[in-house]
Amino acid sequence: MKLHRRVTSFILSIFLINMSFGTANAGMLGNAAIVAQSEQTAEREALLGQLRRAEIREQLLAMGVQPEAVETRVRQLSNAEVTQLNQQIADAPAGSSSILGLLVLLFVLFVVTDIIGATDIFPFVHPVK
Repeated sequence: MKLHRRVTSFILSIFLINMSFGTANAGMLGNAAIVAQSEQTAEREALLGQLRRAEIREQLLAMGVQPEAVETRVRQLSNAEVTQLNQQIADAPAGSSSILGLLVLLFVLFVVTDIIGATDIFPFVHPVK
């Protein structure tokens, strides 16, 4: 019985020692990182604001896409993708052609993400395995 306690104590002490050496990294965030993060958040919200417009929602519904699914996917986009979409919206000519272009771009983007299996928005698209 005494040997059992010693072995158990030894094993527990090894576990406790290993747990105390866990790595934790703490650091200061620089102003540039904070500004970049706030800019990325603003760009994402600007894109979501575009998608919340009534005519875009109507077009999405006409294409068979639920606007909520689009918003979910936009929230999953990388920062570079959001920046690219916002740049394309800014470069597009004013008028309905820019809205149609945005919708086509989003449709193609969602079809591609469905094909690679990242999303499941369209039931007619089967992901590649």
